[in-house]
Amino acid sequence: MQSREDFHMIKQLRAQGAHIVDIAQRIGCSERTVRRYLALPAPPTGRPKSRRSSKLDPFKPFIDQQLADEVWNAEVIFQQLREQGYAGSSTLVREYIQPKRPLRASKRTVRYETHPGKQLQHDWGEIRTEVAGRLCTVNIAVNVLGYSRHFHVWAGPRQDAEHTYESLVQAFRYFGGVPASVLVDNQKAAVVRHDRDGKVTFNAGFLELANHYGFVAKACRPQRPRTKGKTERMVGYVKHHFFQRYRSFDSYAHLNQLLEHWLNTYAQQRLLRRFRQTPAERFQEEQPQLLPRPETDFDTRYYDVRHVGWDAYIDVHGNRYSVPAECCGQRVTIRVSLDGELTVYDIRGQEVARHRMADRKQGWQTVAEHHEPLWQDVLPVQHRSLAVYEEILQ
Repeated sequence: MQSREDFHMIKQLRAQGAHIVDIAQRIGCSERTVRRYLALPAPPTGRPKSRRSSKLDPFKPFIDQQLADEVWNAEVIFQQLREQGYAGSSTLVREYIQPKRPLRASKRTVRYETHPGKQLQHDWGEIRTEVAGRLCTVNIAVNVLGYSRHFHVWAGPRQDAEHTYESLVQAFRYFGGVPASVLVDNQKAAVVRHDRDGKVTFNAGFLELANHYGFVAKACRPQRPRTKGKTERMVGYVKHHFFQRYRSFDSYAHLNQLLEHWLNTYAQQRLLRRFRQTPAERFQEEQPQLLPRPETDFDTRYYDVRHVGWDAYIDVHGNRYSVPAECCGQRVTIRVSLDGELTVYDIRGQEVARHRMADRKQGWQTVAEHHEPLWQDVLPVQHRSLAVYEEILQ
């Protein structure tokens, strides 16, 4: 049986909008107990249990005061008690403190609600599944609008910066607009470091993305991922719903196609018990508050520089690709899209070549027109009559 304090805390947390599962985790009881207490008009009364006195009893008020002052280290409290004359063991101290740990202020999980169009929460998850006949780790980026819970999921092979930015580009396209702010965890694709004074240094590429779309970049405090609890919850939702329905995929394109179909026909139509509305219904209120998308999407392709050899080839990821002969000996810029298209730009920024990325086993990738000037520069071969050699032999 829970205490009277637990009863009142359950009532208070529920009035603040906390979910039953969060209340149960904080109090340290089952969800069934939380529902039973919520249905009661007053704390339940029962026969008080007889309890033996303990050496710790005289010191419990001091321990409670330490906990109220956010001192939760049992060993530190034990040493303080010994200085005050406590003769018991440290085990009694730990057993007294342990049930109270869920009540720490830092463990609060009451939902913070945002206004329509104000915030998007981003997070990555991963799951093992079959793609193109091979079991592999699939990374899923989940982007949730804070007000409506309308969300987008995009799958890719990696969680690097380029895939992180592409997941947001896809989400903005899906929503038809951009939120005022984007809250991320501390992945290096977005955050370089947190200073002790609370200042956040964002990745330069992430700031370029933010400037392109006009949103404000925000990051969770270190060691507090529950700050973006909406999207953390949705990562689990995708794993336990979508990936239970679908177990294998022909390609990442096929996987993302099924994800979008599932979002539109199932996930956005689920009933949100707290609001008694679906995400699709709440999104109708939120969508007009989103910022307009720019005319062009942010370029998420990989960027690098290469030096063109005198044979008019460049090396990219272990294979060689042809470029026009006039680029021989020059530096060129390359861009590789996430779906494997290689584009080459000359020193003026003009596109000069385009290839599909290929495995080294497929051989060098050559466009014949690139090398025509090289063949024209080759000296012509002289042709002589064989009679000259016949006279020498005679």
